[in-house]
Amino acid sequence: MAANLLRRNWRLMRYEGQAHEIGAPHPASAILKSYIAPMPIRKCIVAVAMLGAVSSSMLASSFPPAVAAVPPQSSFGCGSGASPVQGQKSFDFSAAGDIGSYIVEMPPDASAKDPLPLIIDLHGYSETAAIQVSFSALGSYGSTHGFITVTPQVNKAVQYWDITPGSADQKFLGDLITHLTQTLCVDRHRVFVAGYSNGAFMASALACTYANKIAAVATVAGIQAPPGCHPARPVPVVAFHGTADPFVPYQGGIGPAAKSLPAPNGVGTLGSHPDSKEDRGISASTLPIPIEEARWAARNGCSKSPKTSTVAIGVTLIAYSCPRNATVELYRESGDGHIWAGSEAMVSIESVVGKTTFAISADQLMWKFFASHPL
Repeated sequence: MAANLLRRNWRLMRYEGQAHEIGAPHPASAILKSYIAPMPIRKCIVAVAMLGAVSSSMLASSFPPAVAAVPPQSSFGCGSGASPVQGQKSFDFSAAGDIGSYIVEMPPDASAKDPLPLIIDLHGYSETAAIQVSFSALGSYGSTHGFITVTPQVNKAVQYWDITPGSADQKFLGDLITHLTQTLCVDRHRVFVAGYSNGAFMASALACTYANKIAAVATVAGIQAPPGCHPARPVPVVAFHGTADPFVPYQGGIGPAAKSLPAPNGVGTLGSHPDSKEDRGISASTLPIPIEEARWAARNGCSKSPKTSTVAIGVTLIAYSCPRNATVELYRESGDGHIWAGSEAMVSIESVVGKTTFAISADQLMWKFFASHPL
């Protein structure tokens, strides 16, 4: 989004020493380009602290007995002799005809022999990996909570994920997970995917395609239960969505703000040709968010009716009773926009995406969810 959000100390470095040929050079200037938005963006005003709204018990490192019983499974990268990544770095990566890159951040005490959980963090429409790093801050959170964060992108005129089953983008991400398990010391029982907006749509789609690789997913501003989805196993999901989202409306449909975004080829807007093949690959459905959650719950064999509870001011948890390790949860954020709950970076673009809540932290809640749902 706004360039001032992106002028941070991204220590973006080209990967040297890959064992295989990687894609064309991806300059840092391309990663740090401004978010394409049709509306003016306000300057950053203030970051709101929120420590007391969510219980500190969520930060506990101990897992429930059933989870602790699932031991880590070391990936090939644990025995490859590769050194852990220090700080935050960008690597080129190509697969399935896609040329792209990814940003990786690891805990400072990461070991080449001790496997860590991995979260793939997917950016939204018309955004880059670097912007998503700023929005979600999952990399920073993971560096202090013991997991690896990888934020990828594919080089396109307008950045987006094609969620069509069998698409090059889906294969790119599937191959990326394989690549990461071969080059980093990853716990194969704890590979997760999180996504924002169009990235949330892709996270939803990957749960269908790669259920044997992905333990659980988290969607922010975009849960979908794609038609024709038949995963190899029920995949747990935790979703977050604002009721005043102007891009992906909580009530369903296509938001007016989304229609004003640039078309995938950079010519015109999404609203000018909504039935094109490219546009259909951006989103699989326009159903209301509670319906999408209910469809996912039905697919996972959960109860027909959810239970609701207030977890913070303006935030309601809608949770289904599901079989073990098939949990389906939705955090409904009253009055929130197209936002990542607890994101300080999104305060500066409130005029574009809407209000951001700090009553909860999406990072904290999704990590607690992931830690309780290994493969």
